[in-house]
Amino acid sequence: MKPSLAAALALSFCGLAAGSTAASAFIKRPPTSYPNGYVVAESQFGNGTASGPVRQGANGWQVRLPSGSWIYCRRSCSETLRVETVDFWEAQKLLTHECGIFGCLELRYPR
Repeated sequence: MKPSLAAALALSFCGLAAGSTAASAFIKRPPTSYPNGYVVAESQFGNGTASGPVRQGANGWQVRLPSGSWIYCRRSCSETLRVETVDFWEAQKLLTHECGIFGCLELRYPR
């Protein structure tokens, strides 16, 4: 391997490693425990609230829907409960169903 190619590969690897540590600082991770044993989800569209118990499943946290079924939590259990209950129909209309790592982003156009 040529020295210039080796140097370029080494620099790109260092850049990727430095970039991944900087980016991981902004990722919001789900909590490691839910001390109260339940979560409350509030609608973003004024449809009220929903609450449900949470439990530790084999592959992560689960939240119980009002129908009684348990589903795995995605980004957070309260966000999953909100999308699956109080904001279900609004989420079907939107391109993205959940708030991402940057929060709930909206596109608003001036009139």
